Amino acid sequence: MNHKKYIERCLQIAKNGIGTSRPNPSVGAVVVYQNKIIGEGFTSPYGGNHAEVNAINAVKDKSLLKEATIYVTLEPCAHFGKTPPCADLIVKHQFKNVVIGCVDSNSLVAGKGIERLINAGINVIVGVLEDECRKHHKRFFTVQDKKRPYIILKWAQTKNGFVAPLTKDAQKPVWISNQYSQQLVHKWRSEEHAILVGTNTVIADNPKLNVRSWSGENPVRIVLDRTLRASKNLSIFDGSVKTIVITEKQECLFERSRDLFIETIDFSKKVASQICEILQKHKIQSVIIEGGTQTLQTFIDENLWDEGRVFVGETEFKKGIKAPIFNKVEKEEISIKQDVLKIYIND
Repeated sequence: MNHKKYIERCLQIAKNGIGTSRPNPSVGAVVVYQNKIIGEGFTSPYGGNHAEVNAINAVKDKSLLKEATIYVTLEPCAHFGKTPPCADLIVKHQFKNVVIGCVDSNSLVAGKGIERLINAGINVIVGVLEDECRKHHKRFFTVQDKKRPYIILKWAQTKNGFVAPLTKDAQKPVWISNQYSQQLVHKWRSEEHAILVGTNTVIADNPKLNVRSWSGENPVRIVLDRTLRASKNLSIFDGSVKTIVITEKQECLFERSRDLFIETIDFSKKVASQICEILQKHKIQSVIIEGGTQTLQTFIDENLWDEGRVFVGETEFKKGIKAPIFNKVEKEEISIKQDVLKIYIND
Protein backbone atom coordinates (compact mmCIF):
# COMPACT_ATOMS: atom_id res chain seq x y z
CA MET A 1 0.00 0.00 0.00
CA ASN A 2 1.26 3.51 -0.83
CA HIS A 3 1.49 4.95 2.68
CA LYS A 4 2.99 8.27 1.53
CA LYS A 5 0.03 8.91 -0.75
CA TYR A 6 -2.45 8.72 2.12
CA ILE A 7 -0.34 10.70 4.59
CA GLU A 8 -0.09 13.39 1.89
CA ARG A 9 -3.88 13.44 1.80
CA CYS A 10 -3.93 13.72 5.60
CA LEU A 11 -1.66 16.76 5.35
CA GLN A 12 -3.89 18.33 2.70
CA ILE A 13 -7.05 18.15 4.80
CA ALA A 14 -5.24 18.99 8.07
CA LYS A 15 -4.68 22.52 6.73
CA ASN A 16 -8.42 23.13 7.11
CA GLY A 17 -8.08 23.19 10.90
CA ILE A 18 -5.22 25.69 11.13
CA GLY A 19 -6.39 28.70 13.10
CA THR A 20 -9.44 27.02 14.64
CA SER A 21 -8.24 23.84 16.38
CA ARG A 22 -5.83 25.40 18.89
CA PRO A 23 -4.70 24.64 21.50
CA ASN A 24 -5.05 21.24 19.83
CA PRO A 25 -2.85 20.56 16.81
CA SER A 26 -4.65 20.50 13.46
CA VAL A 27 -4.40 16.80 12.62
CA GLY A 28 -5.53 15.13 9.41
CA ALA A 29 -6.87 11.55 9.33
CA VAL A 30 -7.84 9.22 6.49
CA VAL A 31 -9.47 5.76 6.64
CA VAL A 32 -8.52 3.42 3.80
CA TYR A 33 -10.14 0.09 2.87
CA GLN A 34 -8.82 -1.95 -0.05
CA ASN A 35 -6.85 1.02 -1.42
CA LYS A 36 -9.89 3.29 -1.32
CA ILE A 37 -10.54 6.22 1.03
CA ILE A 38 -13.82 5.57 2.83
CA GLY A 39 -13.58 8.32 5.45
CA GLU A 40 -11.51 11.38 6.26
CA GLY A 41 -11.50 14.25 8.73
CA PHE A 42 -9.51 17.00 10.41
CA THR A 43 -9.51 18.44 13.93
CA SER A 44 -12.66 20.37 14.80
CA PRO A 45 -12.57 23.71 16.63
CA TYR A 46 -11.43 23.31 20.26
CA GLY A 47 -13.82 21.22 22.32
CA GLY A 48 -15.05 19.35 19.24
CA ASN A 49 -13.98 16.06 17.70
CA HIS A 50 -10.41 15.15 16.93
CA ALA A 51 -9.45 14.21 13.37
CA GLU A 52 -9.63 10.46 14.01
CA VAL A 53 -13.20 10.73 15.34
CA ASN A 54 -14.33 12.78 12.34
CA ALA A 55 -12.70 10.34 9.89
CA ILE A 56 -14.29 7.30 11.57
CA ASN A 57 -17.70 9.02 11.76
CA ALA A 58 -17.47 9.64 8.01
CA VAL A 59 -17.31 5.88 7.31
CA LYS A 60 -20.82 4.66 6.51
CA ASP A 61 -20.19 0.92 6.97
CA LYS A 62 -18.36 0.57 10.29
CA SER A 63 -17.97 -3.20 9.76
CA LEU A 64 -15.20 -2.41 7.26
CA LEU A 65 -13.00 -0.83 9.94
CA LYS A 66 -11.69 -4.22 11.16
CA GLU A 67 -9.92 -4.63 7.82
CA ALA A 68 -9.09 -0.96 7.32
CA THR A 69 -6.05 1.27 7.88
CA ILE A 70 -6.27 4.67 9.51
CA TYR A 71 -3.64 7.26 8.60
CA VAL A 72 -2.90 10.24 10.87
CA THR A 73 -0.37 13.07 10.75
CA LEU A 74 0.25 12.89 14.52
CA GLU A 75 0.19 10.09 17.08
CA PRO A 76 -3.36 9.50 18.40
CA CYS A 77 -3.87 10.88 21.91
CA ALA A 78 -3.99 8.52 24.87
CA HIS A 79 -5.39 10.83 27.56
CA PHE A 80 -8.72 12.37 28.49
CA GLY A 81 -9.02 16.07 27.68
CA LYS A 82 -12.13 17.76 26.32
CA THR A 83 -12.75 14.46 24.49
CA PRO A 84 -11.89 10.78 25.17
CA PRO A 85 -8.59 9.27 23.92
CA CYS A 86 -8.48 8.66 20.15
CA ALA A 87 -6.24 5.61 20.70
CA ASP A 88 -9.09 3.96 22.63
CA LEU A 89 -11.55 4.65 19.80
CA ILE A 90 -9.18 3.06 17.25
CA VAL A 91 -8.80 0.01 19.51
CA LYS A 92 -12.57 -0.18 19.98
CA HIS A 93 -13.12 -0.43 16.21
CA GLN A 94 -10.33 -3.03 15.90
CA PHE A 95 -8.46 -1.38 13.05
CA LYS A 96 -6.02 -3.66 11.30
CA ASN A 97 -3.34 -1.01 10.74
CA VAL A 98 -2.46 2.48 11.94
CA VAL A 99 0.04 4.62 10.00
CA ILE A 100 1.40 7.67 11.84
CA GLY A 101 3.32 10.61 10.44
CA CYS A 102 5.12 11.69 13.62
CA VAL A 103 5.18 11.00 17.35
CA ASP A 104 3.52 13.47 19.74
CA SER A 105 6.09 15.09 22.04
CA ASN A 106 3.43 16.15 24.57
CA SER A 107 4.29 14.36 27.83
CA LEU A 108 0.63 13.30 28.14
CA VAL A 109 1.01 11.29 24.92
CA ALA A 110 4.68 10.84 23.84
CA GLY A 111 4.46 7.23 22.68
CA LYS A 112 1.63 6.19 24.99
CA GLY A 113 -0.88 6.22 22.15
CA ILE A 114 1.36 4.02 20.00
CA GLU A 115 1.94 1.66 22.93
CA ARG A 116 -1.80 1.30 23.52
CA LEU A 117 -2.40 0.44 19.86
CA ILE A 118 0.41 -2.14 19.75
CA ASN A 119 -0.80 -3.75 22.99
CA ALA A 120 -4.21 -4.16 21.35
CA GLY A 121 -2.64 -6.17 18.54
CA ILE A 122 -2.83 -3.45 15.90
CA ASN A 123 -0.03 -3.18 13.35
CA VAL A 124 1.50 0.30 13.77
CA ILE A 125 3.81 2.08 11.32
CA VAL A 126 5.46 5.32 12.45
CA GLY A 127 7.47 7.98 10.60
CA VAL A 128 5.84 8.16 7.16
CA LEU A 129 6.61 11.66 5.76
CA GLU A 130 7.80 12.54 9.26
CA ASP A 131 9.57 15.78 8.27
CA GLU A 132 6.53 17.02 6.38
CA CYS A 133 4.24 16.18 9.31
CA ARG A 134 6.51 17.90 11.83
CA LYS A 135 6.62 20.97 9.58
CA HIS A 136 2.82 21.03 9.39
CA HIS A 137 2.61 20.76 13.20
CA LYS A 138 5.38 23.36 13.71
CA ARG A 139 3.30 25.55 16.02
CA PHE A 140 2.38 22.63 18.26
CA PHE A 141 5.93 21.26 18.44
CA THR A 142 7.45 24.68 19.15
CA VAL A 143 5.16 25.15 22.15
CA GLN A 144 5.82 21.60 23.39
CA ASP A 145 9.57 21.50 22.82
CA LYS A 146 10.74 25.13 23.17
CA LYS A 147 8.12 26.34 25.67
CA ARG A 148 7.33 29.41 23.58
CA PRO A 149 5.05 30.26 20.67
CA TYR A 150 5.99 29.79 17.02
CA ILE A 151 7.30 33.22 15.97
CA ILE A 152 6.82 34.67 12.47
CA LEU A 153 8.51 37.96 11.58
CA LYS A 154 6.74 39.85 8.80
CA TRP A 155 7.27 43.17 7.09
CA ALA A 156 7.13 44.90 3.72
CA GLN A 157 10.06 46.93 2.43
CA THR A 158 10.82 49.07 -0.59
CA LYS A 159 13.28 48.10 -3.29
CA ASN A 160 15.88 50.25 -1.56
CA GLY A 161 15.28 48.76 1.90
CA PHE A 162 12.88 51.07 3.77
CA VAL A 163 9.79 49.97 5.70
CA ALA A 164 8.24 53.45 6.04
CA PRO A 165 8.88 57.07 5.08
CA LEU A 166 10.38 59.39 7.69
CA THR A 167 7.26 61.58 7.65
CA LYS A 168 3.69 61.22 6.38
CA ASP A 169 0.49 63.25 6.24
CA ALA A 170 -2.02 60.93 7.93
CA GLN A 171 -2.23 58.41 10.80
CA LYS A 172 -2.54 55.38 8.54
CA PRO A 173 -0.21 52.91 6.79
CA VAL A 174 1.74 53.82 3.70
CA TRP A 175 1.34 50.73 1.53
CA ILE A 176 4.48 49.23 0.02
CA SER A 177 3.10 45.85 -1.06
CA ASN A 178 0.25 45.29 -3.52
CA GLN A 179 -3.36 44.28 -2.79
CA TYR A 180 -2.67 40.57 -3.33
CA SER A 181 0.17 40.58 -0.81
CA GLN A 182 -2.04 42.49 1.62
CA GLN A 183 -4.78 39.87 1.26
CA LEU A 184 -2.24 37.11 1.92
CA VAL A 185 -1.26 38.86 5.16
CA HIS A 186 -4.89 38.73 6.30
CA LYS A 187 -4.98 35.01 5.53
CA TRP A 188 -1.89 34.61 7.73
CA ARG A 189 -3.56 36.57 10.52
CA SER A 190 -6.49 34.14 10.42
CA GLU A 191 -4.05 31.22 10.87
CA GLU A 192 -2.01 32.53 13.80
CA HIS A 193 -2.98 32.95 17.43
CA ALA A 194 -1.66 36.47 18.00
CA ILE A 195 -0.20 39.55 16.33
CA LEU A 196 2.39 41.84 17.94
CA VAL A 197 3.49 45.40 17.13
CA GLY A 198 5.51 48.13 18.81
CA THR A 199 4.34 51.55 19.99
CA ASN A 200 5.64 53.50 16.99
CA THR A 201 3.62 51.33 14.60
CA VAL A 202 0.46 51.78 16.67
CA ILE A 203 0.82 55.56 16.91
CA ALA A 204 1.91 56.11 13.30
CA ASP A 205 -0.60 53.78 11.57
CA ASN A 206 -3.50 53.29 14.04
CA PRO A 207 -3.88 49.68 12.81
CA LYS A 208 -6.86 47.46 13.61
CA LEU A 209 -4.69 44.29 13.56
CA ASN A 210 -7.70 42.17 12.62
CA VAL A 211 -8.76 39.89 9.75
CA ARG A 212 -10.54 41.83 6.99
CA SER A 213 -9.69 40.51 3.51
CA TRP A 214 -10.13 36.89 4.54
CA SER A 215 -12.49 34.85 6.70
CA GLY A 216 -11.37 33.61 10.09
CA GLU A 217 -10.90 34.54 13.72
CA ASN A 218 -9.14 37.76 14.68
CA PRO A 219 -5.79 37.18 16.40
CA VAL A 220 -5.04 38.28 19.96
CA ARG A 221 -3.50 41.77 19.75
CA ILE A 222 -0.25 42.46 21.60
CA VAL A 223 1.26 45.94 21.90
CA LEU A 224 4.79 46.58 23.12
CA ASP A 225 4.42 50.03 24.72
CA ARG A 226 7.26 50.75 27.11
CA THR A 227 6.04 54.08 28.51
CA LEU A 228 2.34 53.83 27.60
CA ARG A 229 2.47 56.45 24.84
CA ALA A 230 -0.40 54.90 22.88
CA SER A 231 -3.74 56.71 23.26
CA LYS A 232 -6.74 54.82 24.60
CA ASN A 233 -8.70 56.13 21.59
CA LEU A 234 -6.72 54.05 19.08
CA SER A 235 -8.37 51.17 17.17
CA ILE A 236 -6.52 48.42 19.04
CA PHE A 237 -8.30 49.42 22.25
CA ASP A 238 -11.82 49.08 20.86
CA GLY A 239 -12.51 46.02 23.05
CA SER A 240 -13.40 43.77 20.11
CA VAL A 241 -10.51 41.33 20.63
CA LYS A 242 -8.34 40.23 23.55
CA THR A 243 -5.49 42.74 23.75
CA ILE A 244 -2.30 42.55 25.80
CA VAL A 245 -0.21 45.66 26.52
CA ILE A 246 3.39 45.01 27.55
CA THR A 247 4.95 47.94 29.40
CA GLU A 248 7.43 48.88 32.13
CA LYS A 249 4.91 51.11 33.91
CA GLN A 250 3.73 49.70 37.21
CA GLU A 251 0.98 52.30 37.45
CA CYS A 252 -1.18 51.82 34.39
CA LEU A 253 -3.46 54.49 32.89
CA PHE A 254 -5.53 51.79 31.24
CA GLU A 255 -8.44 50.20 33.02
CA ARG A 256 -8.05 46.44 32.92
CA SER A 257 -11.05 44.58 31.59
CA ARG A 258 -12.08 41.14 30.36
CA ASP A 259 -10.42 41.88 27.01
CA LEU A 260 -7.50 44.11 28.09
CA PHE A 261 -4.49 42.76 29.95
CA ILE A 262 -1.49 44.74 31.19
CA GLU A 263 1.85 42.95 31.61
CA THR A 264 5.11 44.47 32.83
CA ILE A 265 8.69 43.57 31.86
CA ASP A 266 12.17 44.98 32.52
CA PHE A 267 13.25 46.75 29.32
CA SER A 268 16.87 46.90 30.51
CA LYS A 269 17.06 43.11 30.11
CA LYS A 270 16.43 40.86 27.11
CA VAL A 271 13.04 42.02 25.88
CA ALA A 272 12.17 39.27 23.38
CA SER A 273 12.68 36.44 25.86
CA GLN A 274 10.51 38.22 28.46
CA ILE A 275 7.79 38.71 25.84
CA CYS A 276 7.92 34.98 25.08
CA GLU A 277 7.37 34.23 28.77
CA ILE A 278 4.27 36.45 28.80
CA LEU A 279 2.92 34.82 25.64
CA GLN A 280 3.51 31.40 27.21
CA LYS A 281 1.62 32.59 30.30
CA HIS A 282 -1.34 33.53 28.07
CA LYS A 283 -1.03 30.17 26.25
CA ILE A 284 -0.34 31.85 22.90
CA GLN A 285 0.70 29.18 20.39
CA SER A 286 1.90 31.37 17.53
CA VAL A 287 2.50 35.05 16.87
CA ILE A 288 3.11 37.25 13.83
CA ILE A 289 5.35 40.19 14.67
CA GLU A 290 4.47 42.95 12.19
CA GLY A 291 6.62 45.85 13.34
CA GLY A 292 8.20 48.15 13.71
CA THR A 293 11.85 47.80 12.81
CA GLN A 294 13.11 48.03 16.39
CA THR A 295 10.68 45.37 17.65
CA LEU A 296 11.48 43.01 14.76
CA GLN A 297 15.23 43.53 15.15
CA THR A 298 14.98 42.74 18.87
CA PHE A 299 13.68 39.26 18.10
CA ILE A 300 16.28 38.76 15.36
CA ASP A 301 19.13 39.83 17.64
CA GLU A 302 17.98 37.49 20.43
CA ASN A 303 17.54 34.70 17.84
CA LEU A 304 13.96 34.18 18.97
CA TRP A 305 12.14 33.60 15.69
CA ASP A 306 11.21 30.67 13.49
CA GLU A 307 10.18 32.15 10.16
CA GLY A 308 10.63 35.44 8.34
CA ARG A 309 8.25 36.64 5.60
CA VAL A 310 9.44 39.76 3.82
CA PHE A 311 7.58 41.48 0.99
CA VAL A 312 9.69 43.59 -1.37
CA GLY A 313 7.56 46.03 -3.35
CA GLU A 314 8.31 48.12 -6.40
CA THR A 315 8.15 51.38 -4.45
CA GLU A 316 11.25 53.37 -3.47
CA PHE A 317 11.60 56.08 -0.81
CA LYS A 318 14.31 58.72 -1.01
CA LYS A 319 14.55 58.62 2.78
CA GLY A 320 12.89 56.41 5.34
CA ILE A 321 13.04 53.98 8.23
CA LYS A 322 15.44 51.17 7.42
CA ALA A 323 14.17 47.58 7.31
CA PRO A 324 15.44 45.03 9.87
CA ILE A 325 18.49 42.99 8.92
CA PHE A 326 18.46 39.18 8.87
CA ASN A 327 21.59 37.16 9.52
CA LYS A 328 20.06 34.24 7.62
CA VAL A 329 20.02 33.35 3.94
CA GLU A 330 16.55 33.35 2.39
CA LYS A 331 15.11 29.91 1.61
CA GLU A 332 12.54 30.79 -1.02
CA GLU A 333 11.31 33.60 -3.26
CA ILE A 334 7.70 33.83 -4.44
CA SER A 335 6.40 36.35 -6.97
CA ILE A 336 3.07 37.96 -6.11
CA LYS A 337 2.39 40.10 -9.19
CA GLN A 338 5.09 42.79 -8.97
CA ASP A 339 5.97 42.01 -5.33
CA VAL A 340 8.56 39.48 -4.25
CA LEU A 341 7.94 37.48 -1.06
CA LYS A 342 11.15 36.28 0.59
CA ILE A 343 10.89 33.40 3.06
CA TYR A 344 13.53 32.89 5.77
CA ILE A 345 13.68 29.85 8.06
CA ASN A 346 15.62 29.83 11.34
CA ASP A 347 17.11 26.34 11.39
